[in-house]
Amino acid sequence: MVHLNRIYTGVGDKGTTRLVDGSEVPKFSGRVTAYGNVDEANAVFGLIACEELPADIAAEIRRIQNDCFDLGSDLATPAGGQWEDKIPRISESQVKRLEEAIDKANEDLAPLTSFTLPGGSKASALLHLARTVVRRAERESWRADVEEREAGGQGLNRQALLFLNRLSDLCFVWSRVCNDNGRKDVLWKPGENH
Repeated sequence: MVHLNRIYTGVGDKGTTRLVDGSEVPKFSGRVTAYGNVDEANAVFGLIACEELPADIAAEIRRIQNDCFDLGSDLATPAGGQWEDKIPRISESQVKRLEEAIDKANEDLAPLTSFTLPGGSKASALLHLARTVVRRAERESWRADVEEREAGGQGLNRQALLFLNRLSDLCFVWSRVCNDNGRKDVLWKPGENH
């Protein structure tokens, strides 16, 4: 159970923070950057949840927000040690749930004839924003994974990395669902302004 009695601790006043295992790292370290981007994505999902959405997407957005806290906890906890069995790790079933949501949402979409520009509806534009933040979180997570492995560590949970990849794909597909199943997508017109 989480208890937050004090919001500020002063620990970060030197430019460092602590991972779940107690290790002190710079605030710009790979893991911290990765879970910071996940936190940012979760804030965007909060904005999306305020929009008029299809019921299945609205319900899944709330599950994803909870998953993002699991993911942040996973990224903030190096493998092994006393915390290994005490924190939630992203699992294969969570990745599979995203894949199933992608497949379901993609069934009724109009075929793509070009890349889409963020826009159409506000919900669609916000889903594109979430997609880009999740992609950044994915890149930073892979960077942290490689850095840790090169330093002799175990790296990040592979399912966490896959989860981020599927989540960005799901955001893209949902952006099209929120544009009348792709019929109101704003399409890129290469060279239109030359």
